[in-house]
Order: sequence, then structure tokens, then C-alpha cells
Amino acid sequence: MWSCSPLNSTGGGEDQPLCQHAQLALSAVSLLYLVIGVPIGLGYNSLLILVNLQEPGSMAMPDVYFVNMAVAGLLLSALAPALLLGPGTSGWALWGSSGEAHVTLLVLFDVCALVTMYCTALLSLDYYIERALPRTYMSSVHNSRHVCGFVWGGALLTSFSSLLFSICSHVAARLVECAQMRHTEAAHTIMVLIGYLVPGLAVLYALVLVSRVRKQDTPLDQELGRLDPSVHRLLVATVCTQFGLWTPHYLTLLGHTSLALQGWPVDGQHLGMLLLAKDLSRCLALSSSAVMPLLYRYINRSFPSKLRRLVKKMPCGRQSCAADPAGVQQVLA
Repeated sequence: MWSCSPLNSTGGGEDQPLCQHAQLALSAVSLLYLVIGVPIGLGYNSLLILVNLQEPGSMAMPDVYFVNMAVAGLLLSALAPALLLGPGTSGWALWGSSGEAHVTLLVLFDVCALVTMYCTALLSLDYYIERALPRTYMSSVHNSRHVCGFVWGGALLTSFSSLLFSICSHVAARLVECAQMRHTEAAHTIMVLIGYLVPGLAVLYALVLVSRVRKQDTPLDQELGRLDPSVHRLLVATVCTQFGLWTPHYLTLLGHTSLALQGWPVDGQHLGMLLLAKDLSRCLALSSSAVMPLLYRYINRSFPSKLRRLVKKMPCGRQSCAADPAGVQQVLA
């Protein structure tokens, strides 16, 4: 799946064993994710969406953001085979595709990345609002749904600029306007700035505010209208997991852009190392589609009861699934 040819182009024979070990390790990680992670991502993200949408009135503010992250997770799981096995990897590809199809895959990946990071940032900010101002319109589910709509629209618009840079580099390379632009570096810079730094600063700001509010708890915290205490654990786990899995991807984009802007030749051994790091970081980013629904399923306290109600509504032939409580308990286990 991954090739050592870029590393071998320097003629360094002493690097061959290390390159082979890295090739085997990365291939194993990729295949493990494709065999285990992709089915988990498709299954649990679909289950998360169905469980919440079957009772829209019972959705809380965190559920809205996790449903949107689940939709992005479904797209990431569907794109994973093409991104890890198709053209653009650091080794041979199992199939080929046109440049337009490859660009489309990258744009969809960027859209999912933006939605995931911004939903994490907005979840942090809305959690602070809910803690500081309970039962206000600003922290309502209705408002969260509209905010998520703007997140998807903003992600599409931001990725459209990357699409323009890519198209310009493919079909208009002879034009003066396009020739003077650093197409890939500009697209990477946009993604690092808008897709990582901005939501990162928003999450950091929100966590600082939340820590201050938690130190000033009042008797209002005992009211039924407050968020479930498990939401705080879910928020911390979400922030740590999302930024832990997506940071290597944005660091590789930043490293590629820095090398290009400084005029360093990205070839030979540097090219091989960069491609291997890019593939590994992309695999980590794609794995978030399988990890996040699992975190939601095990930390969110309302998920088991919603899942029971969903299972009871599902027909099992001529009988109701509620007639098999043992099967329901096995699913929830």
C-alpha cells in the first residue's frame, strides 16, 4: 500500500530496513482501520443519527452537534477506502481516477474536517452558555440547529476556495494569474488557519470560561433544567480526542507549506518522509469517525434509553423487537 521508492531515490541503503518497517507498520494500521474502523464508523454513526432523529423533541444541545459530527463521520468513513487506497497515497494505488475525482475527494474531506472541528468548538462555547445562563434562547436546541446549518455552509464555502486553487493548478497553469499563485500551499494555509487555529482558539477560550464557571457553582446547578453532569465529561473527551486525532494532519499541512515557502526542494528522502507522515496523519484523522460515536455511546447517559425506545419500534417480522429484552440488553452492553 505504501512504497519506499521516494526514500530509496537518495540511494541510502542504510535507510532500507527502517523504510520497510515503516511501510509494514503503516500498511497494517491502514488495513486495520479499513477492516475494523470503517464498519464501526458506518454502523455507530448511523445508529447515533437514528437514535436522535427518531425523537427530535428529546434532543439536547450536545445531541445536535453530535448528530452533525456523525453525518461528517459517515462521509469520512465512506471516503476512507478511496483516500487510503486510491491515488494520492505515498505508494502504489489499487485503482486510478481522474484529477477531478481526486480533487472532489479532497474537498469532501476538507468539508468534513471543518464541520468536525467547528462542531467541537461550538459545543464548547454552548456548554459554557448553558452553564452560565441556563434555559436561555442562546443555548437552546433550536439555536444549535441553525448554527450547525451555518457550519455546513461555511465549510462548503471555505473548501470551495481550495477547489478553485486545485482547478487552477490543473487546467489553467499557463495563465499568468494562476502561475503566480502557490496553489497547494495557499489551500493548505487556508485549511490550517480556518480549520484548525480558529476552532482551536475558540475551544481554548471556552474551556477557560467553563473552568471559571465551575468554580462558582450555585444552588441553581441542582435545577432540573441544567445539563446532565455527564456532558462535561463528554465535552472534555470530545475536545481531547478530536484535537489529538486531527492535530497531526494539520501539522503535516503546515510543514509542507513551510518547506514550500522557504524554497526547500521537497524531493528524495524529504518527499518520502512527508508522504508517509501525510498518510499516517490522514489515517488518524479518519479514525475520528469511529472513535467519536463510541465516546458518545459510552458517556452520554440518555443514549441507552433512546436506543431502547428505538429498538422497541423496530419490527422483527410479525412480532415487536420489544419481545426480546435479552437482545436489547446485548445491544446496550
